[in-house]
Amino acid sequence: MLGESVADATGLSRHDAVQIGERMFELIGDALKRGESVKLSGFGTLDVRSRAERIGRNPRTGEEHRIAPHHTVVLIPSARLRDALEPARAATKVQK
Repeated sequence: MLGESVADATGLSRHDAVQIGERMFELIGDALKRGESVKLSGFGTLDVRSRAERIGRNPRTGEEHRIAPHHTVVLIPSARLRDALEPARAATKVQK
């Protein structure tokens, strides 16, 4: 669990670490509800995107159905996260 990992790494109690995490996610959710982007340094940026109405298809039956317009959260990963996930990408980067 993330709360336990944070508690172990910081010396906080598990209870305090979990409360901090829950509050952080509340604040992130509130910002996204307001339409704001949330930058998590070294990890990426969370952003809300609008999805237009479209026609979907049930893969099992082939039946078409309407998918209503909606909002979704996307993560735009930071270069550091992309490099960590793709070591070959990091190895080919030009050093400044």
